[in-house]
Amino acid sequence: MIHDVQAIAAEVIRKTGKDKPADAALREVLKQIKDLAPFDATEIAKTVFLYYRWHVWLREERGVENKMRLAIRMNQRFQANNASVTLAELREKAVPAWTAAEMDVTDEWLLSLQREPKLWLRAKRGTGGALARTLFAADASPLLPEAILYRGEEDLFKTPEFHAGEFEIQDIASQLVGQLCAPQPGETWWDTCAGEGGKTLHLSDLMQNKGMLWASDRAEWRLTKLKRRAGRAKVFNYRSAHWDGGSKLPTKTKFDGVLVDAPCSGIGTWQRNPQARWTTVPNDVRELAAIQKKLLTHVAPSVKPGGKLLFSVCTLTRAETTEVAADFNAKFAAEFEPMDLPATVSGGPPTAATKTIWPQDLDGNGMFIAGWRRKK
Repeated sequence: MIHDVQAIAAEVIRKTGKDKPADAALREVLKQIKDLAPFDATEIAKTVFLYYRWHVWLREERGVENKMRLAIRMNQRFQANNASVTLAELREKAVPAWTAAEMDVTDEWLLSLQREPKLWLRAKRGTGGALARTLFAADASPLLPEAILYRGEEDLFKTPEFHAGEFEIQDIASQLVGQLCAPQPGETWWDTCAGEGGKTLHLSDLMQNKGMLWASDRAEWRLTKLKRRAGRAKVFNYRSAHWDGGSKLPTKTKFDGVLVDAPCSGIGTWQRNPQARWTTVPNDVRELAAIQKKLLTHVAPSVKPGGKLLFSVCTLTRAETTEVAADFNAKFAAEFEPMDLPATVSGGPPTAATKTIWPQDLDGNGMFIAGWRRKK
């Protein structure tokens, strides 16, 4: 059966709004269409996200279909020659005006937002090169050998390698978080805001499935998805527990390491999720920064003497990154000291306890990471 890709994309756009993100509308529409080829599904998704990537440029056009076609043309010109759009235009149209007050808006960042996002996979420990060769249109990252850049068009969820648990789809910046945690086999760790378990599975792999790993989240449905993913990945050294982020913790265990991959405004994902540029507001940043500070305060007592505390957010605003780290330093100076980032990950000598990764740095998401060690 032949499907009209642009008509389906237009239907998704019409269903999208502040209360229904583009990816949710996309899943809803595609689920109703039978016999849709993977290539067509990919093209529909790309078209929807192009629409929001060039959203402000399309305002003079009438009708969703016309706007969509203009977005496709603009994107083709831009990918062929970035200079087809001026830096002045990017500053005016690529992101909301309020971002300039919340973070450093650089030309390099704006250019990266309009480029096509890359698809990253995480191979099982020690198998990156072999997996890249098996999947063909794939390359192992020189920074992280288990990070695989996939350039093919095959439906990865249908590959035998995926069903065998040989890889996860995980952005390279998220993989860096796990590498910075550097958990050791036999240790006890807590992934406090585990979501659907991407970083939990990575921590387990680094721990060689040994020791104990707690995974908590405020949404039970996410923990259910984690259970399914863990089964496929053959992860057995974890325990899940509901936690709403409050002062009452899900366990009295003291941990060798705690990861707080906190809820955030997600500005670091605006290349991959362009609709969020137009639904996120400054008040979101302030509210989320307050939540992040509370999360760190609540979990700090769970870290053993000599243990690690890692904080990560896929955003770039000062309020949610350096200011959160400074707040924790002020409150817990007597108990925690900043932890230098490993040189192999930071790309230089371990002189800083925070790391800001911009999308243009690794062709991935933007990410901020801070680390502390509890004093003995």
